[in-house]
Amino acid sequence: MNRKYVCAQIQKIGIVPSVRVPSAEDARFAAETILQGGIPIAEIAMTVPGAVRVISGLVKNAPEMVVGAGSVMDAETARRCVDAGAQFLTTDGLIPEIVEYAVREDVVVFPGALTPTEVIAAWRAGSDFVKVVPCAAVGGENYIRALKTPLAQVPLIAAGGVNQQTASGYISAGATALGIGEALIPWEAVALRQSNRIRELARRFLNSVENARGENGTKVEEVVFNRAPVLALEEE
Repeated sequence: MNRKYVCAQIQKIGIVPSVRVPSAEDARFAAETILQGGIPIAEIAMTVPGAVRVISGLVKNAPEMVVGAGSVMDAETARRCVDAGAQFLTTDGLIPEIVEYAVREDVVVFPGALTPTEVIAAWRAGSDFVKVVPCAAVGGENYIRALKTPLAQVPLIAAGGVNQQTASGYISAGATALGIGEALIPWEAVALRQSNRIRELARRFLNSVENARGENGTKVEEVVFNRAPVLALEEE
């Protein structure tokens, strides 16, 4: 999968499931189940024991799935993940060395950012998307809407507290995609191997994204990555 295809899939699906579970076996189960539920994307957090091996196994056994690495903290870990087959890298904060590595290796990257200054810095550095995290703690969909007003050309992924009740609101506010963790992949459902429950949650989130885009009159192909530089935000 090349960079363009991975970006297109994230845009099309509109959901990046964050797999953050206690074991490698749990991670494999979660990723395979969300794939069955219609979401061919999985972000394996580096907090999962043996996360790099999980990535490698998924890339080999589920070639139709876009598999990425989450909560990456340094360039060396990023390199190990890419060597294992990771097709995108994401962080929980703006870590320039990881963005630089991804751009150099032509790998999709969306670093975490919160303030307008961080979002601008991440976009200027060459990020494909910018993950705004933790969204819910700083105003939720209203915060995304406020960011999109001056930074309309920056594709934002809303993450941190996104749930069934708020998912459509984030899309309506201008988010290109949603980063969703436990609300999509409940730990209890994983522990009890409740695949039907997770598949149903996947279906509901997919419907939320589709419906919100329909209400906005937004077509996936209309989401264009404009690499024009962001200069500054005017002070009010």
